Amino acid sequence: MIFRPAGKVQAFRISPQDTNYFACLFDPIAEGAGFTMVVEIFAPGGATPPNTHTRAQEVFYVLHGQGVAVADGVEQPIRQGDCLMLKPGTEHLVRNPGPGKLYCLTMMVPDEDFAGLIRAGTPVELDAEDLAVLRGG
Repeated sequence: MIFRPAGKVQAFRISPQDTNYFACLFDPIAEGAGFTMVVEIFAPGGATPPNTHTRAQEVFYVLHGQGVAVADGVEQPIRQGDCLMLKPGTEHLVRNPGPGKLYCLTMMVPDEDFAGLIRAGTPVELDAEDLAVLRGG
């Protein structure tokens, strides 16, 4: 068994200008998992860049907040309790129009070096709000 309490989760921002960051739960680098699972945290007004995965399926489950998912040009409002799955080859992005942060449990299978991309980024300290959401509060 691999166990990690919320306070021991490492977080990273892929690029300094990014408006989202990742709290790493499990991945191939740290645990040898065949997938990557993170809590993706979007600042108000933030978004992922449009991206596509060759082989991976990506799943988003909204833990807290609200936002918009765009897949192959189709927009879908998302909020707490919603989930979506993106098949390989689907161009997509997630954005947070605000006012608060958006938190998504995000899983990519297979990893497609997603963990390497995240962990090569800049470490981020999780704030009290982030830790509260990670703890289910």
